[in-house]
Amino acid sequence: MFIHKTNFLMRALYPDFVWNIKRDEKVIYLTFDDGPIPEITEFVLEELAKFQAKATFFCIGDNVRKYPDVFQKVLEQGHAVGNHTFNHLKGWITEDEHYLKNFKECESILENDFQIKYDSLFTKKKFRPPYGRIKKSQAKAILPSHEIIMWDVLSGDFSQELSPEKVLKKTIQHTENGSIVLFHDSIKANTNMSYALPRVLSHFSEKGFTFKAL
Repeated sequence: MFIHKTNFLMRALYPDFVWNIKRDEKVIYLTFDDGPIPEITEFVLEELAKFQAKATFFCIGDNVRKYPDVFQKVLEQGHAVGNHTFNHLKGWITEDEHYLKNFKECESILENDFQIKYDSLFTKKKFRPPYGRIKKSQAKAILPSHEIIMWDVLSGDFSQELSPEKVLKKTIQHTENGSIVLFHDSIKANTNMSYALPRVLSHFSEKGFTFKAL
């Protein structure tokens, strides 16, 4: 069970996290978790390119290690990237020391192996906790150096109980100006994501929206 549209209570529990962007422009912020994965991430890149869309990829460090060529394509095509821990850890059930070490391991491979450059000294790096679950003690350690990016709309592409058509319908229904929309470039989500993403891009492009990276 999950909620497609982030509600006030969820935002109120973690007011220091980023849930959406200002609503006064027709801009959507697509995000993709759990990659990079060969073929799947490359499919996402191809679809984004058709609409001159930019997105933000929250990458698992171990996947970056295994598939550096795919990760490099994300960078070369001008998309933003963020930390998603090295092993996709669930913060609620992970000891802080281990969680933060795993977070730093991912950050190390992003910065040192690929020399990630950020927009400016005043722009924080980006982190998204796997499953959206993180202890406040963990967040407190991460927030000084990173924005913690959550989401406004959860596509539900990972759910085996949702049809591709349902994923598309719910995503379109809840997306609005400034929405941060969460998809996954993962094996588990691929069937639903690969159906919904091209149609979301087409639908909102026709309505005059643009797609930007965070």
